[in-house]
Amino acid sequence: MSPDLETNRAGRREWWALAALVLVVLLLTIDGTVLYLAVPSLTTDIAPTATQLLWIGDIYSFVLAGLLITMGNLADKIGRKRLLLIGAAAFGCASVLAAFAPNPETLIAARALLGVAGATLMPSTLSIVRHLFGDPRQRTTAIAIWSAGATAGAALGPLVGGALLERFWWGSVFLINVPIMLVVLVAGVVLLPESRGDADRPVDLISAALSIVAIVPLVYAIKHWVGTGFDWTVLAFAAAGVVAGWLFVRRQLNLEYPLLDIALFRRPAFTGAVTSSALSIFAFMGLLFFFSQYLQLVRGYGPLRAGMAELPATIASIVVIAFVGVLVTRFGPGRSIGAGLATAAVGLLLLGLSATHSGYWGLGVALAVLGLGVGVAMTLAVDAVVTAVPRERAGAASSIAETAYELGGALGIAVLGSIQLANYRSHVNLPADTDASRAAVVEDSLAATVATVDDPGIVALAKDSFAHAMQTTSFIAAAILAVAAILAWRAIPSHGTVKVARHDEV
Repeated sequence: MSPDLETNRAGRREWWALAALVLVVLLLTIDGTVLYLAVPSLTTDIAPTATQLLWIGDIYSFVLAGLLITMGNLADKIGRKRLLLIGAAAFGCASVLAAFAPNPETLIAARALLGVAGATLMPSTLSIVRHLFGDPRQRTTAIAIWSAGATAGAALGPLVGGALLERFWWGSVFLINVPIMLVVLVAGVVLLPESRGDADRPVDLISAALSIVAIVPLVYAIKHWVGTGFDWTVLAFAAAGVVAGWLFVRRQLNLEYPLLDIALFRRPAFTGAVTSSALSIFAFMGLLFFFSQYLQLVRGYGPLRAGMAELPATIASIVVIAFVGVLVTRFGPGRSIGAGLATAAVGLLLLGLSATHSGYWGLGVALAVLGLGVGVAMTLAVDAVVTAVPRERAGAASSIAETAYELGGALGIAVLGSIQLANYRSHVNLPADTDASRAAVVEDSLAATVATVDDPGIVALAKDSFAHAMQTTSFIAAAILAVAAILAWRAIPSHGTVKVARHDEV
């Protein structure tokens, strides 16, 4: 340990180490959204169905979310630096597989492997940040920078994707991960200290399996219902997910060393912060998934122009770091997070109102307002979650916060993406004499319609249907964020700092 760490003051080496960790988080969150702009080109190349397209988009986040807590426990046992380096190498290899995937099935499998590798990286980053920065004020600043990387990455993904797709094929959005992970590997070896939690604490593999089984069947049920229709498989898979979730919670309550400390949720401030952040990223990520398609397929933007069009959200989410400290000092965390979520809801409302108009300025203002609100909410949510629990349980709280972030994003893509698809199909009213095979293509997705249908009238009808569907979905997402704002305002304390619970209170 360096002398700076011994005196609880971080020096230049620690701040450079933070830069490497933020690079990891930035890449992981960029990878969650960078694919959005590639949807039209990969649809033309490997021809995924609408359901496969949703799986390509969200399997990464679902696998990552399902394994985060397990990998956080594993990092405590074998060392956070060691697991981070293993994950970085695996992430680079999985990126190569995804870049050269010859069909949708291989791409889905590669995205799942990226999720497994990402799950080894995310929990280690925040734990190492806490280890590097012993001084409370420096640690708060470091966590704010870490949060900014996570928030900005989601917004930067479309811009990075647009820049790459302007010159290269869709696989380049994955191949760019390889040199970045090489930098992380070198920087990690040189700059990061090794740290562990309780190495004797066992990792319950049954709980790990149950956590995944509780998530994936529920998502499949939603996709199958929207994509194919309601049948017995919807009920069966939904029931399987609910039962697995119930068994998981019951097991955690009875284990001496639970994989997920359910007792943390007895604190309203903790539960409010986790739920609010999950709902905010739910709306934000779900929107980005179909908004990038809207810009290219409905507005006719090229990939780079579409990425540039989303830049207001990126800039606004980064700018908030300059004043978020003043905001939370003046109004408190609960009110600040609530105000941020309410601002984001207004942004989504404006976006919906602008979706059916031809000009860009309405969209640009809406995106800036949305990015501003989500930036404030997500930056403060991590600190609120950690502060709401005793110091000795902050590691468990961090894993839950990261899981909420990833699960919220994945559910946003699955649920809002499915709602968008259902709304699109309900708005498509094709002429009665339309060929059955052509009608099937139009109802499958707008991307397939633009790529294969040569009738300008039908293409225009499909585009108009997609725009109206996006308007409806934006309004639904705005309502979700409004509920999250009320929840944060009421549940998270705003007087001074969040009261820290004693160990015996939770």
